[in-house]
Amino acid sequence: MSARRKAGSGARRARRETYEKLGTFYLGKTYDLKAGHVQDELFLYDAKDLVTHAVCVGMTGSGKTGLGIGVLEEAAIDGIPALIVDPKGDLVNLLLTFPELRGEDFLPWVNADEASRKGISPEAFAEEQAKRWAEGLQAWGQEGGRIARLREAAEFVVYTPGSRSGMPLAMLRSLSAPPASLRDDPDLYTERIRATVSGLLGLLGVTADPVQSREHVLLANLLDWAWTRGEEINLARLVGLVQTPPFDKLGVLDLETSYPAAQRSDLVTALNNLVAAPGFDVWTEGEPLEIERLLWTEGGKPRHSIVSIAHLSESERMFVVTMLLNEVLAWIRTQPGTGSLRAILFMDEILGFFPPVAEPPSKAPMLTLLKQARAYGLGIFLTSQNPADLDYKGLANAGTWFVGRLQTERDKQRLLDGLEGVAARKEGGWTRKWLDQAISGLEKRVFLVNNVHEDGPSVLQTRWTLSYLRGPVTREQIQSLMGSDRKGEPSRPAASRPEPTAERAADEMGPAPALPESVPQVYLPSRAKDGRVVYRPMLLGVARMRFADRTLKIDTTADEVFLTAIKDAPIPVDWAEARPIQLNPNDLAQQGLPAANYEVLPPPGARAANYAGWKKDFTAWLASGYSLDLWRSPATGVVSDPGETEASFGARVGLAHRERRDEAVEKLRRKYAPKLTRLQDRLRRAEQAVERESEQAQAQKTQTAISFGATVLGAFVGRKAVSATTLGRATTAARGVSRSLKESKDIDRAEANAEAVQEQLEAMEAEFEAEVEAIEDALTDDQTLEAISIRPKKTGITVQLVALAWCPHVPGPGGSLEPAWS
Repeated sequence: MSARRKAGSGARRARRETYEKLGTFYLGKTYDLKAGHVQDELFLYDAKDLVTHAVCVGMTGSGKTGLGIGVLEEAAIDGIPALIVDPKGDLVNLLLTFPELRGEDFLPWVNADEASRKGISPEAFAEEQAKRWAEGLQAWGQEGGRIARLREAAEFVVYTPGSRSGMPLAMLRSLSAPPASLRDDPDLYTERIRATVSGLLGLLGVTADPVQSREHVLLANLLDWAWTRGEEINLARLVGLVQTPPFDKLGVLDLETSYPAAQRSDLVTALNNLVAAPGFDVWTEGEPLEIERLLWTEGGKPRHSIVSIAHLSESERMFVVTMLLNEVLAWIRTQPGTGSLRAILFMDEILGFFPPVAEPPSKAPMLTLLKQARAYGLGIFLTSQNPADLDYKGLANAGTWFVGRLQTERDKQRLLDGLEGVAARKEGGWTRKWLDQAISGLEKRVFLVNNVHEDGPSVLQTRWTLSYLRGPVTREQIQSLMGSDRKGEPSRPAASRPEPTAERAADEMGPAPALPESVPQVYLPSRAKDGRVVYRPMLLGVARMRFADRTLKIDTTADEVFLTAIKDAPIPVDWAEARPIQLNPNDLAQQGLPAANYEVLPPPGARAANYAGWKKDFTAWLASGYSLDLWRSPATGVVSDPGETEASFGARVGLAHRERRDEAVEKLRRKYAPKLTRLQDRLRRAEQAVERESEQAQAQKTQTAISFGATVLGAFVGRKAVSATTLGRATTAARGVSRSLKESKDIDRAEANAEAVQEQLEAMEAEFEAEVEAIEDALTDDQTLEAISIRPKKTGITVQLVALAWCPHVPGPGGSLEPAWS
């Protein structure tokens, strides 16, 4: 073992009572390949090691699913969220957890055909499965209580893009502009555009070269045009842009020469058919494609989001995976760096998504993630049953390999070819000869493990999973699992008044009203740039407030922008109905877009005298009715930043806890490593001494037996008198017996010495484990958050602007008007 590992971590051998530790994943037990049986030593994997990624290969039936689910179960128990891509429906099994292990809980999920083949009823088969699971868990030192802990530790959700069987995922609600951190990196920005366009064209069945394809070049330029302006365009808007592009040239040629309108019509038709296709609306419904929301609940609880794509076509799968990977890549670029495990991206069966030669749109973002995600604490775990279809150059970035049983000699040789170069660069890694011999004898659930953080390869038999492994889950079963949790449109911020439909608003619209110059007016910046924009009048307030609390050690200034309705009523403005918006006041414009329509302004909004009173009311409301809402971790005393959500703050607190824990344990390992190294060296020398003494004793016994035998034989072959030779032989034989007794005592002393050193080593390891437990007790894992509110003092409020705000809207699904300001 390396110095880092000698103090116990990674694939550590440990007693049963030590596996339930934060920061370690209990994956199973070590396995003796020669003897062909599992050993008593537990296989514990350092969660921190997953930051350098992992790959698992093995044929169907090798136990990959069980290993993957075991890793995800351990991550959930440790409070680590995961985004899981499930092409076959197997990983939905993570939701099949039954703490009471009753047959009636298993009954809806057992295979009725399997029960029929066994000649028993489904009820009896469910009881069998429940008993089998209880016995399996017990054999691996687990119980129903650990299942309950798993269910409590994280929320498990199944998303089904393009279907309402699970939670819909809004893959096409908008083609969102990436964050500024990604746009500022030219390579990543170009890669994001290329992958997004390739995935979109893949949905249309078009395999397009990013350089040679006119479709690809045009769409890439349109996305670049929109994103550089901060616009979020949906697919319907993209159809219009393809039909009437906002620029006249592509490169140095005019648009009509490089891609005439008559020829663009085929692309327009294809995109329009996609929008008009029955069931297309489900691609725009549901949870927005925001990685943070997929990894944490609104309350900050870790979430394991399973994106099931088993029901999709190949082109749809490629599109979903490409969009997901791009969003993950954009997300990590907004996170601070860390060496601890922040989250996991788990992808089952990457066949076709990361091939060795072809360049599907999913490959580039995956390769970038494998190279860069570790710096941000995102661990990637990939599995495949087809070693011949993997890009091993890209997978050389994986620090841990799990190799299970392989189906064909071709698969084995391709794996050996791919890993030979990887292993050659890793000191202590497996050799081709060892790997070749070992793979041939693997049983189900047995994996060869090579971890760059360990001194050499090891062998693992996976533990019994807490989840019931019933096999692929159908869409109907997913619907049953999710039940009332399924939802369509994501929740929207509460509006200050009912949103009118476009049809109803048409009766209330007209040109911009003529108002006195003394009425302060501003225009919110619009994402949309065409004549579809409808301006709605609202009252805008901008204020700077100081919030201070000595006890909480908070002293911060916040700039806030609010919108509230103007009504034709006795009380035309009620600031209590105001809602904050994310807007830089410097982006406010003095005039609106040409050809836009305007909703009718209620009469109170046209009287300049009202605005001074509304400004005073705004100040009074801020002092008495507004507060800075923050979150606080009682365990650490840390307080959230202004504007930070509970989920973001909870994730930050959890990561900070793991970082402190990892740092403290690493420091402890460095302290114990020299001591354990010396004891292990002493133990090795003591064991060598036992072996040496045993060999010498065996040799002496053999020589004594020969001498004694020769003497006895001489007495019985006819010699009538005891000769000097015979007497000498007898004396030599007697001395040999004496030396044999001495050698036996030497063995006893060597064994006693080895046992003493072994006891010292075990005592040292126990001391180390006790100090680790003390660290974990001191660094409490209590991640409870409490809400705190701080009101600004009236003297700390500066109202910078109260004005009539014209807010841009555009027609949305179902004829409604949706906000369109950026």
